[in-house]
Amino acid sequence: PLEISAKKPVPFLRQVVPVKKKVQRDPRFDDLSGEYKPEIFMKTYSFLDSIKKQEKEMVQKQLKKCRNMEQKEKLERLLNRMAQQEQAQKKQQKLRERELSLKRQQRELAKQGKKPFFLKKSEKRKLELAEKYAELKRSGKLESFLNKKRKRNAIKDKRHLPSQKNL
Repeated sequence: PLEISAKKPVPFLRQVVPVKKKVQRDPRFDDLSGEYKPEIFMKTYSFLDSIKKQEKEMVQKQLKKCRNMEQKEKLERLLNRMAQQEQAQKKQQKLRERELSLKRQQRELAKQGKKPFFLKKSEKRKLELAEKYAELKRSGKLESFLNKKRKRNAIKDKRHLPSQKNL
């Protein structure tokens, strides 16, 4: 039998048989969870969109009824966050659709026997910018957007110019 030192207090629950340690696994990096495919994920959890919409409407109703300024501010922040999340999700969906359309075009060209041509990151950015300008032109907000951009660029240029104090 194993002898235990008398100077060290005996633990209350002494382990006679070693207990198997639980192995924690992270589903993001584990092969058992499968591969993440955004299209399948969006289809599987599409019901969440309707729930989010209901919650947003509920928050808007609460905001109209609310009299407490502190509570009202809190609800406004929540509503703003919900709108931003929705916008980000739409943007991500558009990006995914654009990528899919480019892949489809490449497959079609490959079927015709042509060599596939993959766009560089800079070219993708240019296409995205062109699409953004077209969208702004359709909505009639192009001028205001360009004015803001000009002002931003002017401020950046001023920052790089030497100040009067240095002369």
